[in-house]
This record gives sequence, structure tokens and C-alpha cells, in this order.
Amino acid sequence: MKPRQCKQYFRNMKRSDDSEREKRRKRRRLIQELGEQRIPYLSPTDPGFQELWDSSYAGLALRQSGTLPDGLHEKVQSALITLQRRGCLLRDLVRVRDRDVFTAVSRALVGQPGYTYRYLDTRLFTIPWHCEGEEGQKDEKEKQCCDSDLRDACKALWELNQFFCLDVKQTNARGVKRSRSDTENSEDTPGEGTREESVKNRLLEKQEEEEEEEEDSGQGCSHSSPPSSAPPPAISSLVQFNVTLINYMDPTAMTQLKEEPYYGMGKMAVGWHHDENLVPLSPVAVYSYSCPAEPKKEEGTAKHGEGQSKEQETDTEGEGTSKEELKEEGEGLGKEEVEKEKVCWRVGLKVAWDIHTPGLALPLQSGDCYYMTDDLNRTHQHCVLAGDTARFSSTHRVVQCCTGTLDYIQKRCSEALENLHTHTEKNTKSLSSLLPSTLQCIEDIHNEVEFEWLRQYWFQGRRYARFCSWWTKPMEQMEKDWKEMERMTQLLLAVVEDENTTQENRREIADILLNALTDRQQHRQTWRDRCQSSLAQTLPPEETPVDRPYWTNDDPDMPLPFDLSDIINRVESLLWRM
Repeated sequence: MKPRQCKQYFRNMKRSDDSEREKRRKRRRLIQELGEQRIPYLSPTDPGFQELWDSSYAGLALRQSGTLPDGLHEKVQSALITLQRRGCLLRDLVRVRDRDVFTAVSRALVGQPGYTYRYLDTRLFTIPWHCEGEEGQKDEKEKQCCDSDLRDACKALWELNQFFCLDVKQTNARGVKRSRSDTENSEDTPGEGTREESVKNRLLEKQEEEEEEEEDSGQGCSHSSPPSSAPPPAISSLVQFNVTLINYMDPTAMTQLKEEPYYGMGKMAVGWHHDENLVPLSPVAVYSYSCPAEPKKEEGTAKHGEGQSKEQETDTEGEGTSKEELKEEGEGLGKEEVEKEKVCWRVGLKVAWDIHTPGLALPLQSGDCYYMTDDLNRTHQHCVLAGDTARFSSTHRVVQCCTGTLDYIQKRCSEALENLHTHTEKNTKSLSSLLPSTLQCIEDIHNEVEFEWLRQYWFQGRRYARFCSWWTKPMEQMEKDWKEMERMTQLLLAVVEDENTTQENRREIADILLNALTDRQQHRQTWRDRCQSSLAQTLPPEETPVDRPYWTNDDPDMPLPFDLSDIINRVESLLWRM
């Protein structure tokens, strides 16, 4: 049990690399198959749009702005603007194909206290949302971890999250997929009579596949899918979104936005992708808020002043207007709708690695929400197509909580430190067990704490300490635990190098130590290079990545040197002599 869990971190890294290679292979094959052709895609103004949505994108649901509860828009939009004005929304320095790049979108993670979200070799740490009746964490001076403005903003996002949790469940239970015309007629109008049954059938069919794939998904989840006799998770219980990834982008501030390559949909703010590290079959809920563009409004007003508005045209229909005039006006309105679609933000969807099914481009008005339910995130990819104004989005997810929470990594630290025995009378320490499986587990935990938590935090996570102190104490304690693990590695080295030891399996133990040290050395160098990269140096001082933990080799407080080259050579020589 323990060895399998301990190997999860490095197994996930290998799977992630394999997955990236497979995606690149599929992308090359797709582009070769396409040649110079473009795959067709449909928008609401195109014939067959609703039929395509029903047949190939049934997991997508739209909730229009006007159908949200009274007052929620104002709270959420005020919260998003507060996060932006406070400087909480930052571009991430992520890892793509072994090189660092800045995201085009500025982001922050808000959610359950102690949760993280990992994507593109980058771990984001939550700013906790403050639920009703929750005071939040206080420091030794009884000071709240966030100030009142930030607490109110996070609480508003929590209220939106609560609405999504209930609404997504109801959407799935009814089998409803709302189009714009549906929502205008009735918020509760059901879809086709067999929709609910078909959703259940699809989910049940996928469960058996998910049980096989979950082990190889690289998500690090230790629990399996529910038994086939149980109802699907999206229908049987309330959806519990545990984080929201807040995104902000102003396309006018971007000098280069890539064109969508397969369909010719336009400029992309976010390229084609599946959302990573989510619980299988869990939905995603997105709130979209486009900031007002005053110059565009003025142009629109002048244009309408020259002729008639849509409302006026409708009113004059019974006042002697000819059919020919109405037809011309209708064609003009159709062209106007197409132009409006091009300038507003849209979400694009496609069936993953499929060049035969047309794509779907769904325009998003400010305040609109959309849900990706069923297995849509697994079987399809989506992108975000830039409009001509700035835009916020709040993307609510059910992230894997097996290996990505503070509670998880604290338990892992405790598990490792159980093997460190302190002799109080002699004031010395020793390893309680020298079983190879135990030692392997401890060294894996050691590397996981250093490279998946401490260095991730100091690379980018500590940027948020300016606004929220929630993570400060836990990370300080984690660093203390990590230092104890450095001491444990020193004790293990002493056992391996003791020529007089009668310890069995000495060679096996030396192999475990050598592999752990070699990985540690390589990862430390990678993180040093990332922190010192030319891109990292362009950031302002308060956002610059910190190479921590780092110490000089003669630091008396550290049991082992930072540079492990000499120790690695010693262990290698020892193995040669065995």
C-alpha cells in the first residue's frame, strides 16, 4: 500500500511527459491530414447550429445572463474588479515543452482553504473564499488572513459557486441543454423527452472505461469510480465545486494572439485544451463578464441615430412597410448579427482529434454562464476566442483533492517523520526502520515536498502573500519538516557508507539513496534555471521567482550540501565496490 502511494508523484511526472508526446503526435497527424483545408464550424446564425449542438455537443449547457438570481451579477462583477484592482490577477510563468512561457491570461485561484490546482507544471495556491459564518485564519496577532475588501470579493465568488453547485445538478437531472431561444421562453423548459435517460446511459457506459483509465490518467487520484450499480456522480449528488480559476484578459493589450488553426474561428485568448486534474466526469461551470467598451457604445449610438433601432423596426411592421423592405431589413439584421458574433467573446468547442464533426462557436454576452457536463471535458476540447473588449471569467471546477491539498501533504510529512527517532538522553537521532520499502517511500516524500510544494510556492505561489497570509504559516512548517527529511537522508547516507555495518540489503538501500539523490540534483538544477531565466528576470521584484530552499554548502544549519554532486559520486563509487 505505502510503496504504491509513494511512487505516485514520479509516476505522474512520467505519465505527464508521455501524455504530452502523445498529444504532439496526434496534433501533427491531424495537421497532416487536414493539409490546407479548414474544418467547418457553426455559430448561432448558421443553419443547423441547434441540430449540431444537440447531436455532438449535448454536454454543453448555456444559462443566459438574465436568468441568474437578482443581485448576483453586481456582487460577482464587483468582486472580479476588486481582484484586478488589487493586483491579484497575474500572468503565470508555465512550462510548455521544456521551456518557460507567460500565459496570455492573468489568473488567480480562489477556493477551499488549503487547495491547489496544478497545470502546465505550475501549482496555483488558493486565496480562500470566505463562506458564511467562517471567520478565516488569523495570525498570532489575531489579524485576518485577508483584508475586508478581499474577503468580501472572495465571499461573492463563493456565493456564485453555491449557485452553480445547485444549478448544474438541476441541469443534469432535467437533461436540459438551454439554447438562447430556450432561455428566452422558459428557464425550466425541458429538452427532448429522452434527454435525461440518454445522459444517464452515457454516464453509466463511461464508468467502466473510467475505472480502467483512472489508474493511468496521471491525476494522482487514489479512489476509483463508483460501482456501476450506483447512479452517476453528476446526477446522484450535489456537485461540489472546490475552486474557481479567475481569468482576465484585455485583447487590446496583447500584441500577438494566435489564430485558431483548424476552423478559422479567429483570434484565440486560450488555445484548444482539456481542463486538467479534474475529478472524472465532473462538470465545469463558467461565468463570463465582458467589461464595457465605451468607444464602441458611442459608435453604436451614432449608427442607430441614422436609422431605426431593432425595436423601432419591429414596431413599424404593421404601418405599411412592404415585404421587400422587410426582407432587406432582415438580411441586414442577419449580417449585423454575424458581425456582433465576431466582436464578442466566444467559446469554441470541437470533438477531440476529429476532423469530420464541425466545430461549435458559442457567443457569450456579458453575464452569460455555460456548463460543460457529462464527459464533455474528456471527449471534447475547448478554446476561448477573443472579443474586442476586456473579459473576466470565473471557471468553477471539481479538482482532484487526493494529492493537491495542504491536508494531504501534511499527512505525507507526518508519515515520513514517523521514521525519525529522537534519543532524548543522548540528544541524537536515528532512523527507526531501514526496510527498503520504507526508505523508498520517505525519499519520495522528501522529493515531493521539495519540488511539488516548497519550490512551486516560492517560484510563484508566494506572490499572493501580499494580499493573503493564509499559506505563510503552513509553508514555514513544511520547510521545517523538509529540513528534518534532509537530516534523515544524512542518516541514511551514514548507514550506507558505514563499512562496518551488518545491515542486510545494504546494496539495495544504496541504490534507493542514489536514485533519490540523482533525481533531487536534477530537479534542483531545473528549478535554478527556471528562477534565473530571462523571462523570470523581467518580472517586478514582488513577483520574481525565488530559488528556495537554497543554501551554501558550508551552511552549518543544513545537514547536507545543496549541490549533491560529491555525495552522488561517493555513493556510485561505493556501489562499484560492492
